This record gives sequence, C-alpha cells and structure tokens, in this order.
Amino acid sequence: MTTVRWLEERVLFSPDVPAAVNQLLQAGVLANHADKPRAEQLFKQAQQLDANCLQTYFALYKFYFYQGRLREAEGEVLAGLRAAASLGGFAEDCAVLAEQGHDMYFSEPGLFYLYTLKALAFIKLRLEQDAEAERILGILRRLDPEDRSGGSVIMQLAQALQED
Repeated sequence: MTTVRWLEERVLFSPDVPAAVNQLLQAGVLANHADKPRAEQLFKQAQQLDANCLQTYFALYKFYFYQGRLREAEGEVLAGLRAAASLGGFAEDCAVLAEQGHDMYFSEPGLFYLYTLKALAFIKLRLEQDAEAERILGILRRLDPEDRSGGSVIMQLAQALQED
C-alpha cells in the first residue's frame, strides 16, 4: 500500500504537509507539464487552504522561477520568509537574525528559512542585483555555517559571475 502511494506522488514534500494540501500540490506538479495556468491555480489553492504550510510557498516560488517569472518568484520567497519567521517565532529580517546569532537548525521553519534565503539570493543574481545577492549570501554564511542549505553553490556562482 505504501508503494502505491509513493508512486502516485510526483514530488516528496515535507512529511508534515496536510493530506489535502499535498494532494493539491501533487496535482499541481502533474499539471505543470501540460497546463501551466492550472498548475498555478492548484498551487495557489493549496496555499489558500493552509497558509502555514511552508511547502506551498516553495512550490509557488519554484513554479514561478522556472517560468522565468522572477518578480513573482521573489514575492513568494519573501512571503515564505515571513511565514517561516512567524511559525518559528524569530525575526523576519535576516540581518537581525545574523546579528542575534539565531540557531536556524533548531526547527523546520528555521531550515525552510535558510533554503528560501538561498533562493532569494539566486533570484537576486538572476535579476542582476549582484550587490543585494552578495549581501544576502554574506548573511546566509553567518546563519548557515554548516552549509545545510547548500548556499555555497550560489556563492560559487556569484563569484564566477563577478570574475566574468
């Protein structure tokens, strides 16, 4: 029975995603290949169903990013950072978090915040806002010294772009 469910899921989101939200997210992933407007509608519906489910922000910002809709992706990233901070009970501003030396590894919202901050830096690079990307990456280095978010990959990309 577990195998059948696994085969039905196109993407493995967090195990804590409510079943109804996961169903909408899975339907959105499936629709993404053939019907992008439908996929967007399903991702938004999932977010409206549970705005505290961080994976809905992830699905939307990835969706927009891959569509080249960088401003919309940035908006979802910022909304996701706000939601993670609210759920985690920590400051929304990444500079404040770095100054406080907040342990981001302590909770799922903290880890989500790190991954989403990395996404923001990448979006800033794509928008050719290099100085802002560098600022965010510097903060990410302080918040994620163990590089659990994989931010070093974006840091290397930023460095390579500077060298060009």
